Amino acid sequence: MAKHYLSLKPTEQSLTTAAAQLYAAYVIAGRVPDGAEHEWMDRAIRESIELARKIDDAVQADGEFD
Repeated sequence: MAKHYLSLKPTEQSLTTAAAQLYAAYVIAGRVPDGAEHEWMDRAIRESIELARKIDDAVQADGEFD
């Protein structure tokens, strides 16, 4: 069996963690019906990216000063 390798940058790692937590919350809450897992994963990913963008707009992190 072929092994798959995955290398994520820090931003991708953070978004993966956020999306996984959102998706897990949907599953625990019973919101993910059988057969709709991929749609709910996609939703969690979109929402994680949206959260990251809103945070980036609201917060000036180290090194972003003019």
